Amino acid sequence: MQEMASQLNQRIAERVRDLRAAQGLSLDMLAGKSGVSRSMLSLIERGESSPTAVVLEKLAGGLRVTLASLFDAPAAADPPTSAPVSRRQDQPEWEDPGSGYIRRNVSPPGVPQPMQIVEVHFPAGARVAFETGARDSRVYQQIWVLEGAMNIAVGEERHHLRTGDCLAMELDRPTMFHNPARKAARYAVVIVSETPSRR
Repeated sequence: MQEMASQLNQRIAERVRDLRAAQGLSLDMLAGKSGVSRSMLSLIERGESSPTAVVLEKLAGGLRVTLASLFDAPAAADPPTSAPVSRRQDQPEWEDPGSGYIRRNVSPPGVPQPMQIVEVHFPAGARVAFETGARDSRVYQQIWVLEGAMNIAVGEERHHLRTGDCLAMELDRPTMFHNPARKAARYAVVIVSETPSRR
């Protein structure tokens, strides 16, 4: 698991560098856009930090991409033609060092479609709060609870979801995810961008 985490940190490092370079942003400029300090950005881009989900969400906002896309392989590593099938063993899993929640990118990487699917295992009692604000382009999410229960706050709205429930939301306000139960929850996230994420 530690080796996989290290590989994912390297993948995130390359992806952030590629996205920043493609947008012509300096470290200072990205720090200003994302609210992540220049020193932290430098550590992330060198693969020397295990950033939390909260930090990655800020970075994604600053880079105008979805959080899920930060786990894509760097552009140079993408095959000439993207496969339409994502095999289970090839789907990257990442554990948030802050909360212990595990997210798995289910969608085939590099496919030019505006939606992405992520599966999340959320530990009992865990909580994550994102400072999401308005973005340049709209990003929508639907949260479908497959097992357990989740409390989700979207701005001032509060939602209690049980197995089978689905919540539609836009990533334009602060959000908070909390598992109030004594057992882990599992849910699917379908993310759709108004315009495809920049590669």
